[in-house]
Amino acid sequence: MLAEWTDGFLALLGYREILFLSFGIAVGIFVGILPGIGATTAMILLTPVTFALSPVEALALAAGIMGATPMGGAVTAILLNTPGQTANAVTCLDGYPLAQQGKAGLAIGAAASSNALGGLIGAFSILAVMPLANNMVMLFGPPELFLLAMLGLLLVATTSRKGRMFRAIIAGLVGLAIASIGYSDLTGTERYTFGIEYLWDGVHLAAALIGLFAVAEMVQLTVKGGSVANADAPAAITGTLDGLLASFRKWKTLLRGSLIGTFAGVVPGVGGVVASFLSYSFTVQASKEPETFGKGNVEGIIATEAAITAKDGSMLIPTVAFGIPGTAEMAVFMGILILHGMQPGPLMLANNREEIYSLVWALTASCIIASVVGLLLANPMAKLTRVDVQILAPIIIAISLVGSYSIDQEINNIINTIVFGIIGYVMIALNYPRLPLVIAIVLGKIAERNFHQTMMISDRDLSIFLDRSGSLTLLGLLLLCILIPRLKTWKRAAAERVKAKAQGAGA
Repeated sequence: MLAEWTDGFLALLGYREILFLSFGIAVGIFVGILPGIGATTAMILLTPVTFALSPVEALALAAGIMGATPMGGAVTAILLNTPGQTANAVTCLDGYPLAQQGKAGLAIGAAASSNALGGLIGAFSILAVMPLANNMVMLFGPPELFLLAMLGLLLVATTSRKGRMFRAIIAGLVGLAIASIGYSDLTGTERYTFGIEYLWDGVHLAAALIGLFAVAEMVQLTVKGGSVANADAPAAITGTLDGLLASFRKWKTLLRGSLIGTFAGVVPGVGGVVASFLSYSFTVQASKEPETFGKGNVEGIIATEAAITAKDGSMLIPTVAFGIPGTAEMAVFMGILILHGMQPGPLMLANNREEIYSLVWALTASCIIASVVGLLLANPMAKLTRVDVQILAPIIIAISLVGSYSIDQEINNIINTIVFGIIGYVMIALNYPRLPLVIAIVLGKIAERNFHQTMMISDRDLSIFLDRSGSLTLLGLLLLCILIPRLKTWKRAAAERVKAKAQGAGA
């Protein structure tokens, strides 16, 4: 195995391979910064470029894009509350409050180091998990995917800050209603489309996200006036090194996020939004100060960004080993593999091992290099938080609408973005959390589809959830997520009673 690793690494050291890897990293950072475009669109646009490339050169280009996009998306999520890709939406929760406090350097530094380290862990997990990949992929059928979706929906409520749980539940219910728009997977009938052809496939998530975060935030800032950073925030942009070291100080958070991202990537159909949200939610559950999340806790950034890049590595396992692309991005990547004569599946593992290891090295290098570039750009880009919103808002809104249209050159995407921009602004004004809405839209479709498939498999016998080891494990996690917050509340109440009794005895 060591010789194959070395051969894969040496195959990347040619000047053309390095050139295309660097080009892919530059494209990845660029499309990550621009809302709505993302790695999938970039890879589709550059697929014709790979026609004249060797297999290793094509893989280096694709890996550069995939590995660098999360860092670009993290930058705008932190600075402008505008996630460059859907997975970075969770980064906004703590990254943007830090930027408002004048700590954008700290947030970007933490995102950069978490991206690099998460990418390393995700890349090495490919080797560790590959021998077990068959069992892991087969372990997740419709019952497990349904319970995983239900776990995410439960975490929406249990990780909400004190006093906002009821509002998070309402936002989640609205998200579930939106998720039901379009053709029913069970009956094939239209639901809530009102005769609009654009809604047949449901609400376009990327366009909706741009509206909910980018447009809504810019409208809210325009109404408030000033700039992103608060007027009393420090003028000097500092803390990048502290953010860089935070991932090492919070190594448990980093490791947990990376492992959750690795796990989520192996499961086809889960995606980056679920991976980042699960990592964030479990970090909140494990924290001794859960009330600090959503207000600028750097652990929220570490957990999220580590999961995103680790997920990118492990997503290659079902794609390469079994020809099962878990996301649209992986489907495009699989097309590049086939275009260059590599058939995803067991034969590729046997016949193209050098190319696979080259891909792992390229993905690892792109995560590290993109993080270094992000650190170098941290201070100059953080100055955007001090630009007057009257100048900044029109530019960001224009870029957002162009990005929304460019997703698939559909004018209705712009209308979608504007509608969700209005919804997002109303939610900000009424102090309703927006992330539960997004998570419910994503998980609602997964839950509905897999529940119906489960019922068809079991002939409507609910005991199927108790007959499978994967289902039992997820049921245990669901039970823990319900009990842990209550146990913490009881423990806190007991401590307060003891304290009050001690104070009474002292008096």
